[in-house]
Amino acid sequence: MMDYQFFEQVFWGNTVKQYCIFVIVILLGLLFKRLVSRLFSLALFKIFSKFAEEVKGETFVALLVKPIESFITFCTIYLAVNNLNHPLNLVLWHRSKTKIGVTIGDCLDKIFLFLIILSIFWIILRIIDFIAFVLKQKASITNNRADDQLVPFLKELTKTLICFLGFFVLLGFVFEINVLTLITGLGIGGIAIALAAKESLENLIGSFTIFLDKPFTVGDVVKVDGIEGTIEKVGFRSTWLISPDKTTIVIPNRAMIDGVLENVTLRNYRRVNFFIGIVYETAAEDIRQILSAIADFLNAHPDTKDGYATFDNFGDSALNIQVVYLVINMEHSKYVKVKEEINFKLMEIVKEYRSDFAYPTQRSITDKTAE
Repeated sequence: MMDYQFFEQVFWGNTVKQYCIFVIVILLGLLFKRLVSRLFSLALFKIFSKFAEEVKGETFVALLVKPIESFITFCTIYLAVNNLNHPLNLVLWHRSKTKIGVTIGDCLDKIFLFLIILSIFWIILRIIDFIAFVLKQKASITNNRADDQLVPFLKELTKTLICFLGFFVLLGFVFEINVLTLITGLGIGGIAIALAAKESLENLIGSFTIFLDKPFTVGDVVKVDGIEGTIEKVGFRSTWLISPDKTTIVIPNRAMIDGVLENVTLRNYRRVNFFIGIVYETAAEDIRQILSAIADFLNAHPDTKDGYATFDNFGDSALNIQVVYLVINMEHSKYVKVKEEINFKLMEIVKEYRSDFAYPTQRSITDKTAE
């Protein structure tokens, strides 16, 4: 009887003590995780202080507070749980071959190890975001627009490599898989994987081709197979364009290098070529004066060059005049304003020389006999 009472006192005493430690560790971790995460972020920022002199420390802290809080939370709960014996020592199942029991504690160890490794790689990814943010600011100061294009691409590439590394670390430490054996096995099935990811690999190669050949940079206006827009970003898989009506267009990198690409920004001028139709009642001399007036106006305009107008052909309902000129200013908003100004002037010139614009008409001729 005395042995049972002694065992009960020792057992329950230790159990109460363990649960008290468990609660205290959890409370301390939850109460001070925000403070500790901010202090740790500020301390870590000192490593990057010389690299990011123009950036405030709060930007770095704002990026790292969440992942560091998660890391502290998982570590705190893990330390608190490991102070318990019951129910962690309860066996969930036995492995049939080795007859070794798997306890609740073993499962929790795997779960928390998984979460802690994830939070560590989350912190690394946020640090990469911060470095990319600083590099992007520095690139915006320089005149070389290729830097603005390269920084987002390197950011995506680095984060993708870190994610792959994190995946193999999880396989090795949490699931106890031989990573080297797995990589060797992937080499055997590499052909099948390459075929399955053919388009993704082509887009990846396309992104490297864009950076090597540099057919355009961020901010250039390009036209790809009839689609026109301003380059906003060159990504890992695709290129983002902003159309003149502010629509975001995403084009795979493979299409950017395989299709017919026209870099409008590299042109010195924009060519405008169109036809206007005037009525058949216009006299030949008036047509000559209209052509001369249009040519004089285009050549005198400060934003156009090599302008001319010719009497091109006889249409079904109009005498067709071809108008051709080059717009010097390549900015799209200025370009459309110049076109608008010239179009209004053409209307004035046609009216001034006793003509008018034609439209499809039908004329009925009847022969009336005298009664």
